[in-house]
Amino acid sequence: MVTIDETKVRHTALDDAQGLGLGVFLCGLGMHFLTHVGLITGQTAGIAVITSYMTGWSFGAVFFVINLPFYVLAYRRLGLEFTVKSLVSVTALSLIADLLPFGFTIDTLHPALGAVIFGATVGTGLLAMFRHNGSLGGLGVVALLVQDKTGFKAGYVQLISDAVIFAVAALLFPLSVVGWSLLGAVILNMIITFNHRRDRYIAT
Repeated sequence: MVTIDETKVRHTALDDAQGLGLGVFLCGLGMHFLTHVGLITGQTAGIAVITSYMTGWSFGAVFFVINLPFYVLAYRRLGLEFTVKSLVSVTALSLIADLLPFGFTIDTLHPALGAVIFGATVGTGLLAMFRHNGSLGGLGVVALLVQDKTGFKAGYVQLISDAVIFAVAALLFPLSVVGWSLLGAVILNMIITFNHRRDRYIAT
C-alpha cells in the first residue's frame, strides 16, 4: 500500500473557494428543481421547504434563519473554519435559491425526473462541499453532538430526523409527493455513501 503525505496535498484557499462555490451552486440548482415540482427533502432544508410551502415565505429566507442556532453548536464541535465555511455556504445557497427563478424558468418537468435531478445535483454538490471541509449546517451538527455525548451513531440520528420530517410531510401533502421526494432523497444519500470516502480522496 502506498503511503501519501497529506501535508503535500492540502487544499489552498482558491481550491476551497471554487469547491465550495461549485457545491453551493449545484445545491441551489437542485433545490430549484425540487421546489418547482413541489417535492420535499430531509434535514434542515426539508424543514425550510415545508415551512416555505405552508407559509408562502421564500425558501432562502427560511433556510437562513433556521440554520442560525446551529452555528454555535458547529463552532463548539467542529471549530471556527468549518463554522465560517458553513455560514458562508448557507448564506450563498439562500441567495442562489431565491435568485435562480428570476433567470431560469422550467416549463415542463415530471416529479420523478425532478426528484432524480435534485438527488444527483445536491448529492454531487454536498460531496464537493464535504471535500473542502464545508457543509450546509443544520441537523448534521446535532447528529455529531449526539454521537459524542451518547455514542449513538450520527447516521442513525439523521435517519431518524428524516423519518420524522417525511412522516409529518405525509400528513400535509399527497402521498405521491412524499413518494417522489423519497426517490430524490435515496439518490442523494447513495451518491454520498458511495463517494464520500476519505480513504480514497487524498486531498485535505
